Amino acid sequence: MYTVGYLGPKGTFTKMAVDGLFDNVNAEGFATIPACIDAVNDGKIDLGVVPLENAIEGSVHLTLDYLIHQVRLPIVAEAIVPIKQHLLVHPSFDGELKDITSVHSHSHAIAQCHQFIHKNLFGAEIHYTSSTGQAAQQVELDGGTIAAIGNELAAKEYGLKIWKREIHDYENNHTRFAVLQREETPIQIKNVENQGYKTTVLVTLPRDYAGALHQVLSAFSWRRMNLSRIESRPMKTGLGNYFFIIDVEQEYDHVLFPGVQAELEALGCQMNILGSYPTYLLSEDINTVENK
Repeated sequence: MYTVGYLGPKGTFTKMAVDGLFDNVNAEGFATIPACIDAVNDGKIDLGVVPLENAIEGSVHLTLDYLIHQVRLPIVAEAIVPIKQHLLVHPSFDGELKDITSVHSHSHAIAQCHQFIHKNLFGAEIHYTSSTGQAAQQVELDGGTIAAIGNELAAKEYGLKIWKREIHDYENNHTRFAVLQREETPIQIKNVENQGYKTTVLVTLPRDYAGALHQVLSAFSWRRMNLSRIESRPMKTGLGNYFFIIDVEQEYDHVLFPGVQAELEALGCQMNILGSYPTYLLSEDINTVENK
C-alpha cells in the first residue's frame, strides 16, 4: 500500500486530488509544500502530490522553485482538479456578510475570490494560511466572526457551515497537481479520464545570446512538437538570469527529444527533463462530499 503525502491538513484541494487519483492508500498531510517534497526525497513516503498551476493565478512558484533549486524529483503523473471555493463559517455564526471581521485562506484562494471579497467583505481583514485546510481548521478553533475560503470537504472535516457557495471570480477554475516519486516505478491510478501525456523540460539559455529563446522554440517548432506552456523563472544567480520551463504535449520519445536536446546544446543551452507523465482530469463530482 502506498503512502501518499499531500499539502495538509485534511480538507485541502491537494487532498481531494489524492482521493481522486488513488484507492486504498495511506494519505499523510504535511504543513508545507517543501516538507512534502522532502519526505518523498528522503524515502519517508512513496509519492507526493503538490499544486503546480492554477488556471486563474498561474504557477505555484514555491513548488517549481523547490523542485528546481532544492530537490530534483521526477513528475510521474498530473491531476487536473476543478476548483470550487466556498465561504465557510463556524456553525455558531448567524450574522450577515458585513459582520465577518476576517477571512482566512491560502494566498491563491484569496486571489481567486478577489472580486467577491472586494464587493462583499471589504471591511474584513485578510489572513494568509499555508493551505485552505488550515484556514478551515482555524475557523473551527476560533469561531466567532471569522471565515475561511475553502472547499466542501473542508467544511465537512471541520464541522463548518457553507455560508456562500462558489465565490471564485471565474467559473473555469482548475488546478494542476503534480505527483512526485523518487524512483520512477509503475503506480496504480483510479479509473479516471486520461487526457494524454505531457513532458516538462527545463531549458537554461546562455548569457548574452541574442535570439537564443527564438532558436530554442524553433527546435520544437520545426519538429511539430506542440508546447502548451512556457514560463521563465529567475535562476537566483543575479538579475537578468533566467531558465525556462516548457510543457510539451506528448510523451518522451528517443527520437524527437534527443534531437531537440542536441540542437539546444549546440547553441550553448542546457536541457533537463523534469518528467514525462500521463495527465488525468478529475470529475466535477470530486467537489461533493458524498463522493469522498
